[in-house]
Amino acid sequence: MGQPDQDKKLLLNRPFVGIPSFLRAPICSDLDELNADIAVMGVPTDEGSPFMPGTRFGPRGIREQSLRFYSSGSELYNPENGEVLLKRELAEGRLVDAGDVDILPTNVVGTFENITEMTRRILKRKAMPVVLGGDHAITYPVVRAYHDPIHVLHLDAHTDYGPFTHGMEMTNGHAFRHIRRMGHVQSLTQVGMRGLRTPRVNVESSRADGNRVVPIGEFRKLGPEGSFDRVTANAPCYVSIDIDVLDMSLVPGCVSAEPDGMSYRDLSNTLLYIAKTFDVVGFDLVEVNPQLDIGTGATAYLAAYLILEFLGYVAAQPRWSARHQKTS
Repeated sequence: MGQPDQDKKLLLNRPFVGIPSFLRAPICSDLDELNADIAVMGVPTDEGSPFMPGTRFGPRGIREQSLRFYSSGSELYNPENGEVLLKRELAEGRLVDAGDVDILPTNVVGTFENITEMTRRILKRKAMPVVLGGDHAITYPVVRAYHDPIHVLHLDAHTDYGPFTHGMEMTNGHAFRHIRRMGHVQSLTQVGMRGLRTPRVNVESSRADGNRVVPIGEFRKLGPEGSFDRVTANAPCYVSIDIDVLDMSLVPGCVSAEPDGMSYRDLSNTLLYIAKTFDVVGFDLVEVNPQLDIGTGATAYLAAYLILEFLGYVAAQPRWSARHQKTS
């Protein structure tokens, strides 16, 4: 028994030590007991990727990089503006890691059912899902879990609005065609499209279905204010971030990257605008492929950074405080 003081001392917890839950958050292995405001869930599948595999390791890679941001007794401090992100959420254990969806290799329908079920269980416990992909096919079963009306904001180099041909309906190129057909999805806004690999039919059919499609050049003229102006302020929004919305020079660990994408500052300012303007009810970040990344894990690091930053923006809003502070 002998030395109670040493037993209670804070651990240094360097990034290479310990179990890599997201941001070293408590792990919730029983969703029936979930008591948090934010629940991180991993969806480690890349069966929707028609080119190169590897995004199944994205959730693990992002979690590992997240360990570099936070350890016992530290804080997420921004020296540029003096703000501390997620201070209450981390201090009071209001952010947890709910682990990964159970993946059924070659059984995409079953895997998607598991994704929807896990998301529903998190929503039932009044927590906001933060989803680590995986390829972009996973957004379809996540959004399917919501029941109340929502708007979907999609940041990507591609529309992922492919026609259902050759029996292919559940790849990362089809997710948003499924999503737009859901009765609770009030609108779909797609921002950042560019490159020569997006078929004309995908863009035209998305627009024909009433969606807002904002290519990168138009985004640079309009900014986030003009790009999302069809969505009413304070409306509930689900946000889907494909890491390839960023310029390919920033994301070596992304197989679908394209030139002429957003800068980090473009995307950060867009996420800040979204957090301030809309009621964010969940989001995902997808298409990080650690097997393609450089040795420092730069793409996974940037993904973890953006997730933390966006969470900080969301949790800093008065609507978040009004909803959650009384539940601690």
